[in-house]
Amino acid sequence: MDNKNTDLSHIKCFALDMDGTFYLGDKIYDGSLLFIEKLKETGRQFVFLTNNSSKNRMNYVEKLRKMGLEIDLNDIVSSGHATIQYLLENHKGKSVFLLGNDALQREFQEAGILLSSQPDMVVTAFDDSLDYRKMTAVCNLVRSGLPFIATHPDYNCPVENGFVPDIGAIHAFIHASTGRMPDKIIGKPYESIMNCAFSQTGCKASETAMVGDRLYTDIAVSQNVQGLTGILVLTGETKIEDVSNSDIKPHYIFPSLKSMIPFL
Repeated sequence: MDNKNTDLSHIKCFALDMDGTFYLGDKIYDGSLLFIEKLKETGRQFVFLTNNSSKNRMNYVEKLRKMGLEIDLNDIVSSGHATIQYLLENHKGKSVFLLGNDALQREFQEAGILLSSQPDMVVTAFDDSLDYRKMTAVCNLVRSGLPFIATHPDYNCPVENGFVPDIGAIHAFIHASTGRMPDKIIGKPYESIMNCAFSQTGCKASETAMVGDRLYTDIAVSQNVQGLTGILVLTGETKIEDVSNSDIKPHYIFPSLKSMIPFL
């Protein structure tokens, strides 16, 4: 692909997707650490921005440290964290039924959000501890008409040997049972998660690039947030032929993070 006219000089912060972009499963991609080093050398910021809400931010900090990258909580924005910020700003004091695993439930509670089986509202996340009891409970609450918020929309989560069902598949189950889909979704491609990132980095949309491997989340958010640059990498879900068949178009396409280094 021809990137000779690529101009990233105005980008002060790179928002980086994780699974399929920086690493896959527990394997870091070649050149990912060099990419971060180059950002630091050129005085740029970075923030990891992931839709995967099956882990809390500390889980991601620890995972990246094992891969050789020292970061702290302020370098991570997850859809779970962005949902917490949204709830604190818009539904403070409301009790929540959270369809999520233990790590995310701890993150909600530590932020001061009351979790309840008789809640004011429902929040769904990527719950890899899902069972039929939980699905029955969430369907009953959604069917009752409570406000229904989701951390993100992804149907599948990439893993080293393919994909596993993500929250979108859970929503399909809930919809089949209740006739409802979430009233609001926080994660990519929606604006709420980017607003959380801008607040954390201090950079404006016009100074930020979203880098990821999925058209319908990572790149679509650049179309939904005015001024945001969308950069597609081909290390994950999307193949180059998918771009020509999609209405969602990135500003730039690179084979990997490593291949972006000469343009920084």
